[in-house]
Amino acid sequence: MLLWVTAMKKKLIIGPRIKRLRAQLGLTQAEFARRLDVSATYVNLIESNQRPVSAAVLLKLAEQFDVNVAELAQDMDAGLVNELVSALRDPVFGGVQATKSELEDLVGASPETIKAFLRLHERYRELALSTYSDANPLADREKVELLEESARPVETVRQFLHEQNNYFPELDETASEIYANLTAEGKAIEVAIQERLEQVHKLRVRILPSSAMPSSFRYFDRHRSGIDISELLHPTGRQFQLAFQLVFIEYRELIDGIVAGSEIKDESAIGLARVSLANYFAAALLMPYDKFLKACEDTRYDVDLLSHRFGTSFEQTAHRLTTLQKPDAKGIPFFFLRIDAAGNVSKRFSAGRFHFSKFGGACPRWNIHRTFEQPGETLTQLVQMPDDTTYVSIAKAITRSRGHHGRPPARVAIGLGCDQAYADNLVYFDRSNLGAEAPTLIGVNCYLCDRQNCASRAHAPLNRKLKFDAHARGISLFEFEPVRTK
Repeated sequence: MLLWVTAMKKKLIIGPRIKRLRAQLGLTQAEFARRLDVSATYVNLIESNQRPVSAAVLLKLAEQFDVNVAELAQDMDAGLVNELVSALRDPVFGGVQATKSELEDLVGASPETIKAFLRLHERYRELALSTYSDANPLADREKVELLEESARPVETVRQFLHEQNNYFPELDETASEIYANLTAEGKAIEVAIQERLEQVHKLRVRILPSSAMPSSFRYFDRHRSGIDISELLHPTGRQFQLAFQLVFIEYRELIDGIVAGSEIKDESAIGLARVSLANYFAAALLMPYDKFLKACEDTRYDVDLLSHRFGTSFEQTAHRLTTLQKPDAKGIPFFFLRIDAAGNVSKRFSAGRFHFSKFGGACPRWNIHRTFEQPGETLTQLVQMPDDTTYVSIAKAITRSRGHHGRPPARVAIGLGCDQAYADNLVYFDRSNLGAEAPTLIGVNCYLCDRQNCASRAHAPLNRKLKFDAHARGISLFEFEPVRTK
């Protein structure tokens, strides 16, 4: 019922999807219109995106063709559209001109074809980068190939999460049930988790000195029936590790079933996917979907306040925000990034249109890098990508664990943001001030950014013809020919 209410509240312009469905059914427009009890002219207008699809037509589709209209009516895959926009900016396409609506039509009409095209273009970029490395006398090609090979499982799992929109309903639903059962008597979830491990599984939880665990934060000792936790972990980290261990023990088959149902075949990638899903499961247990989403809306997505309320870390909370993608109860589509002081990206995900690159770090103009100079402070920024999409972002430097003499704490920066359209829903942004602020122009990274005269540019853009003028010194060392336009 909620689907029909949603459909009546907003216009569903999904012509290419309707046309593809009709083609799959092997029906003419006239036959399709007769089955739906509408005119052929109306079907033609729908398929050409000149008319929205009404709730009544969606209901008729479900009755006549047993169609999952929840999937049919879901929002356009904005991330796929953005990837296509980014790919077509490559000069190899000769400055092809296409409007955003045209590209949305292409994605809507044949998303699998677009995905295949993007895979082909990604392979082309990899070969271009290889050629660049081969031509560079300072590049060690064998090490580059080894790095690409070692990174493949990570990219495979990232792609798997992206295809699922980082939302796994089986895990979220199960986690909510566990949470309700464990807290039924009013116990705090962290207390209930530890008691269940100790009483049901006979596992003793021990906090050990760092000297006893020099290279790990958690260790499941089967022989001694114990779970060892390092003293260097913050309380939020200890809680998360115990939640991870509980779901991994009790629901290993559920996790393995999801991995088995994917297209992941590489043994290393399977192991990483299993751990990633267990981490997702643990976060869903500590921050159950409906309860967490309501708290997000009540606090206007105040990450620090949400962290205090659920007893989770800033990073855990921020990452959980990217998973609120239940079709009938979605949160804001956030993007998430974690980097170290050297700019290395160790975690990234986008539930919206924000596009991250497989190669290189984050744009140096993004203030996430400045957080290391102001630890503990949350920095805000309005940023704009080369395709003119504008985002609001927050960033904060955190310590992931405690340190001691000779072993300083590991510090990383967390970046979280969303499309500017959602700014009013966030506690961090005042619409009146935001409207007067000029966005900071950023790119994906230097290799893939074609902005001219950028003082922060560290590398020449790939596939762009460089030019040099001995009589002038520009803001950037790398000057290049602009993108050709028709």
